[in-house]
Amino acid sequence: MTSVAHQVGREVRLAAVPVGLPVPADLTVAEAPVGRPGPDHVLVRNRHFLVSAGLRTLLGGAARGTPVPGLRPGDTLMGPAVGEVVRAPHGSGLHPGDLVTHPLGWREYAVVPVAWCGRVDPALPDPVAQLSFGSAAYGALTRLTGVREGDVVLVTGAAGGVGSLAGQIARLLGAARVIGTTGTARKTGRLVAELGYDAVLTAGSWRATGDAGDSRAAYRAFAGQLAEAAPDGIDVLLDTVGGAQLTAAVDAARPGARFALVGALSGQLAAEGAGAAAPVEIDAYRLVLMGASLAGYIGTAHPGVEAEWTERFAAWLRSGRIRFPLTRVAGIGRAPQALREVIEGQYVGAVVVDVAGDG
Repeated sequence: MTSVAHQVGREVRLAAVPVGLPVPADLTVAEAPVGRPGPDHVLVRNRHFLVSAGLRTLLGGAARGTPVPGLRPGDTLMGPAVGEVVRAPHGSGLHPGDLVTHPLGWREYAVVPVAWCGRVDPALPDPVAQLSFGSAAYGALTRLTGVREGDVVLVTGAAGGVGSLAGQIARLLGAARVIGTTGTARKTGRLVAELGYDAVLTAGSWRATGDAGDSRAAYRAFAGQLAEAAPDGIDVLLDTVGGAQLTAAVDAARPGARFALVGALSGQLAAEGAGAAAPVEIDAYRLVLMGASLAGYIGTAHPGVEAEWTERFAAWLRSGRIRFPLTRVAGIGRAPQALREVIEGQYVGAVVVDVAGDG
């Protein structure tokens, strides 16, 4: 085992609370001494960490009720990571060289409670696949909505980390028709050709503006597209956006429709505010008339999903029945810019920083 005594590692810290959407200057890459793990802690050298647009909520200084607390200037960012164990306590079941997942990404070295570490499943063709957002999509579609033979499924934010897998999962679970949404037309071809979608609606700018006229116009434009793509309505919604798209989806609900909310990017990535709220107007009477259900998905409420998903994901990847769209960013020094690009919607699928790259 390589000694890390007196070594330093780089980490990405919040330099200033963003005014509006985060920019690279709001973050800084700093050096910090490599920590010494105490009892029940593991020292991990990170190999990869996930870049998520949802981090904006934690950086905005107004996070409430989130699984992890909001970040203040000087704090190191957090997020899912894959790393190699450097040092582990006796009896932990972990050993130097083991690959583990944990939530302390955005740094080269992490001192992690043993309880926060999970082994990377060796059945996955690439350890990075352990960082996919697929468990959220799979959990929402199996635990909250179910997908039945013949269902028409709508996935908002189809090009994101969740949506790029959700369409494929819905298809594998038996959906008859899968419709996605995306902000720009340049992504639609790939979503249809590679990622399981029968049709993709271009939603334009779905970020909340606070202007009632703009919101109504966005609703009308999207509702018209949805009526053409699903003239008889939808049975299942997996929503990562909210806003006008959620409003229109409720209006298109068929009897017994099941809606799962996985994100609320219309509010989380709004240019104004701190990304901690996503107000939306929906027709509650429509939900009542259709006998429809609407629920938010939180992974911690479904502890068996992660292992179930990983087993099925590994099998689907090995058989070629599912694709894992992934962009790799070389080096922790490029992580602040990568976050900005993810927020701007420049990628399809997951974005992962390879820590030991050239950045």
